[in-house]
Order: sequence, then structure tokens, then C-alpha cells
Amino acid sequence: MPKPAIDGRYELFAHEADIGIRGWGSTKAVAFAQAALGLTAVVTDPAEVNACTSVAIECAAPNDVTLFVDWINALIFEMAVRKMLFARFEMAIEQGKLTATAWGEAVDRVRHEPAAEPKGATYTEARVQCDADGVWTAQCVVDV
Repeated sequence: MPKPAIDGRYELFAHEADIGIRGWGSTKAVAFAQAALGLTAVVTDPAEVNACTSVAIECAAPNDVTLFVDWINALIFEMAVRKMLFARFEMAIEQGKLTATAWGEAVDRVRHEPAAEPKGATYTEARVQCDADGVWTAQCVVDV
């Protein structure tokens, strides 16, 4: 059973005409989930998104950086196709495979006041690493 992302934090960082997303957590999965909240924050305040509809997402990749970029791109795809925003994530990452459930709701232009539309995650400044204190960081730049 995937562990819910309950610890960690995220931030956005400036990058020329695009925007960076960065997540931290006690595990790689938590860092990925926090970065996903950062992706939502590119569009709207994640606190304004109701986590009422679930979407299953799976990715596989040969390394952590590719897996992270694939994860963010999978979320961007689901946001665009389903016209949804996501506010809660549960996931597991094992041997290069990510299985996740993202919860969110349909975009409400009045309530969510979308600020930007993410177009794709890039490998610019992409990294996934664990520091000496055991804190995981996952980040990349998103084309908006």
C-alpha cells in the first residue's frame, strides 16, 4: 500500500521565463509528492483544491531524475486532459517504478483563478538526491 505524503515541503524558484519546482521529504516518494504540490502551486493555491477525485498514475524509468521528470510530465498530462488540479498524492517508488494516486478536482476558473498552464517538465536543473541528513530533494524546471 502506498504511503501518504504527510511530511516535507515545496517551493517554487525562478528560472528565466519558466518556473522551477522543488520538493523535500523524508523519503524520495515524499519529495516527489511535495514537488507535485509545487506544480499545482504554479497554477493556483493547492489549499483551494478539493481532493475528491482520484487518478492512478504509473511511471518507470532507468534512474531517479528521469523518473521524476516523467512523474511531473504525467501529472501535467492528466491536468491537461482531465482539466483537473491535484492537491493530494500517495505513492510508492521501488526499483525505478512509481505507482501513485493523485486526488483533485476539475478546474473552477472563478475559484482557482489559474495563473499559468504548465506545458512540460524539463531536465533543466533536474535533480533527485538525498543529503547527509536523510532529506530527499526532487526538482526540475517546468515550461509554462
